[in-house]
Amino acid sequence: MQISDYDRGMTSGRLLIVSNRLPVAASMTPDGVRLTPSSGGLATGLRPWHEQSAGLWIGWPGEGSWCSGEQRALLDRELDTRALVPVHLSPDQVDRFYHGFANRVLWPLFHYLIDRVPVNATGWKSYQEANEAFAEAVSAHYRPGDTIWVHDYQLLLLPMLLRERLPRARIGFFLHIPFPASEVFRILPWRHEILHGMLGADLLGFHTHAYLRHFVASLLHVDGLEVDFDRVRVGEREARLGTFPMGVDASEFERIAREPDVQAEAEAIRSDAGDRRILLGIDRLDYTKGIPRRLQAIKRLLVDDPELADRIRYIQVAVPSRGKMDSYQKFRRQVEESVGEINGAHGTLRSTPVHYMHQAVSLRQLVALYCAADVMLVTPLRDGMNLVSKEFVASRVDNDGVLILSEFAGASAELDGALVVNPYDVGAIAANIRRALAMAPSERHARMKGLRQRVVEHDLGNWAKTFLDDLALAGSAEPAFPASAPEAALLTSLLAAARGAADVRLLLDYDGTLVPIARSPGLAAPDAELLALLRALAALPQTHVEIVSGRPREILEAWFDDLPIALWAEHGFWYRRAPGEAWEAAAVLRPEWLKRVLPILEQFTASTPGAQIEIKSASVAWHYRGARREFGARQAHELRMLLGDALSNQPLEVLEGKKVIEIRLRGVSKARVIYEMETHALANAMVIAIGDDRTDEELFRALPASSITIAVGARPTRAKFRVDDHRAVRQLLRALVGDSDDTPLLPGQSALGEVSA
Repeated sequence: MQISDYDRGMTSGRLLIVSNRLPVAASMTPDGVRLTPSSGGLATGLRPWHEQSAGLWIGWPGEGSWCSGEQRALLDRELDTRALVPVHLSPDQVDRFYHGFANRVLWPLFHYLIDRVPVNATGWKSYQEANEAFAEAVSAHYRPGDTIWVHDYQLLLLPMLLRERLPRARIGFFLHIPFPASEVFRILPWRHEILHGMLGADLLGFHTHAYLRHFVASLLHVDGLEVDFDRVRVGEREARLGTFPMGVDASEFERIAREPDVQAEAEAIRSDAGDRRILLGIDRLDYTKGIPRRLQAIKRLLVDDPELADRIRYIQVAVPSRGKMDSYQKFRRQVEESVGEINGAHGTLRSTPVHYMHQAVSLRQLVALYCAADVMLVTPLRDGMNLVSKEFVASRVDNDGVLILSEFAGASAELDGALVVNPYDVGAIAANIRRALAMAPSERHARMKGLRQRVVEHDLGNWAKTFLDDLALAGSAEPAFPASAPEAALLTSLLAAARGAADVRLLLDYDGTLVPIARSPGLAAPDAELLALLRALAALPQTHVEIVSGRPREILEAWFDDLPIALWAEHGFWYRRAPGEAWEAAAVLRPEWLKRVLPILEQFTASTPGAQIEIKSASVAWHYRGARREFGARQAHELRMLLGDALSNQPLEVLEGKKVIEIRLRGVSKARVIYEMETHALANAMVIAIGDDRTDEELFRALPASSITIAVGARPTRAKFRVDDHRAVRQLLRALVGDSDDTPLLPGQSALGEVSA
C-alpha cells in the first residue's frame, strides 16, 4: 500500500495521528529499550499508514515508560527514530484515566452494558487532565499546515482542547466504538462536556450510519443543536459528520494466506482435527465480545446432538486484555469455567470439543487459523466494527468458509454474505452453526466471493484516504476568500462590470431569495413588484434570466408563464427555455419510487401538527415550517435518519433545506443547470447566481470560478458574497436594472458583504 501526499488527503503538511496508545509497547531490558508492536484494531489498522507517511504518531508508550530519567531519555530517543511521540502519564493517571473513567465508565456505557457502569463513577478529573496532557503534546509538535487525526473514546475532549490552542488547525476525529442511542448516552453526567469536546473537530467520523444517527440525536436532545444533513454549526465554524466503515489491509492478509508455510500451518491444524469440522472464535477477552453466550451455543449443540462431540472442534483464542482490572479477572474465570464444564461433560476418548487458548497469537498464526476454519464465529454483544470478521474474509483466498456475524457488530451493515445472528439468542447461534456446517459448497463459495469483493474494495487504505480527503475539504487553515475592498466600492464595481458585459446570465433561486420563506408553500406567490422587476431584468440587452427553483413546474409556469425567462423546476429536473416551449426532463420518470417513501411521510405528517407533504413529479417534500420549532426539528431528524436507512440501496437521495426534507432522484440537482449550458457560452458570460440554502450550494460548486455567487442569509457557504435577505436581493437586482436611487447597500443596511473564513 503506497501512500502519496494525495492519498493522505493532503497537498502539504504532515499527518499527526493521535491515539491513547502508541502502536508499540515499550519495555526496558538489560540490552536497552525494547519496542513490541501493539495488538488491537487501531494499532494494526493505522500502523502501515503511519510507516509510509511523513508524519508523527502521538500517544502513551505503555507501562514500560515508568522508568528512571536516564532510561526515559533513552526511550524517547528510540521512539523518535520511529516518528513516535510519547505522552508520559504517571501510574496513578493511567489507573484513574484509562482503567478508571475510560474503561469503567465510557466503555460499558457506549456498548449498552449499563449495569457494568459503577454506581459511584470516578476518574472524570483525571480524564480531563490526561486529555490536557495530550493537547499539550500535540500543540508542541504541530506545524502550520499539518493535519491532526484524533482517535477513539479515550480522547473525546481532545478535539476542542486542540481547537482552543490551534484555532486554524485541520482536526479530524474518529470513534472506533459504537456511539450509543441518545437515551443511553444521556445517562452520562458529563454528556455536555463530551459532546462539546468532540465538536472541536472539523470532521467527526463513525463506522456506521446508525452511530452517526445516535450522535445527531444526542446533539439535539442534550444541547439543542440542529444538524444540517451532515454538518452542525459550532459558533463561527462548522463541524462535518460522516460514516467511514473501517477496513483491513486486505492485500497483506491475502499475501500472507498464500505463503507456503502459512498454508502448511493451516493444513496441520486441519490434519490435527482429523475429520472434525473446525469452528473458530478469536476475540479480545472482553465482556462485550459475547464469548460466554457463544460457549452456551456450543453446549446447546452438544446437548441436542451428542455425536457432534467427535465431529466438531471449537477453537477459542482469547487474547489477554486489561488483565489488571477486577471485572476482567472475574470475566476470565467465568469463561474458563464454562470451557471446563463443556469439556468435562462432552469430552470423549478421542478429543475435547473446545480448545481454549488464553494468549496472543502472531499474525501468521492468526491467518493460518482463519484459513483452516470451516466456520468463523464473530458474535459480540456490541462492537464498533469488528475487524476480525474482515480479516477472516480477506484471508480466505480459497473463497470458502462461512462467517457467522452478530447483528450488533458494525461490520454487519456491510457484510451481506454472512449469516447474521442475534448474539443474545443462544438458540439462534446454535441453529446457524448447524446451517453453516450443512451449507452446500456452491453457496459457501458464492457468499464468500461477495464478502471478499466488499472487503477488498473497501480496505484500510480506502477508509483512511476517504476520511482524510473529506477532512481536507471540511477543514481549512486558510481563509476561503481573500480580503477585498469595502462593500460599497465592491458593489459599485460589480454593477459597472455587469452593465458593460456582452452577456449576463442571472440564475435566481425563488423561495428565501426572491420572496421570504412562507409558513406554507402555497403562500409564496410572487407579488407585482417582483414580477415587474423580473420583466425589467429580462428586457436588458444581452441579459438572460433563469429561475432555478425546487418548485413543481406547474406552479412556476402558473406564476411566470408570461415572462420571457427560463424556468428550472424541481431543482433542475425539469427545464423550459421560454414561454410556450415544452418542458424537458432530466431522466425517465419511474413513479413506483413514490410508493416507498409516501407511507413514511404520511406517518410523520400525522404525528407532526403543522407539517405537510408536497408531491412533485420527480421528488416529494416534507415541509415542517408550520410545526413547533423544537418538536419539528426532532421529527425532521428522526425522519431523515429513517429515510437514510430505508433508501440506502435505492437510486434516491435525501436532501435537507430550510424547514423541508426532500427525497429526489439521485444525481438530479441544480448543478444540472450548468451542465446543460454550453461551455463557451458560460466562458464568455458574466454569471450571477443567488440562492439561500443547501441546494444552491450545488449550483455554486458547479459554476466557473469567474462567476459571481451570492448567498442569502447567515450560513456556511461557498459563495463569494453574502446578502442579508430577499429585500437585499431585490435591491441588488433593481440596481442592475438601473432604476434604484438607493445608496449602494452599505453595511448594516441589508449589506452585500464578502464571505470571510
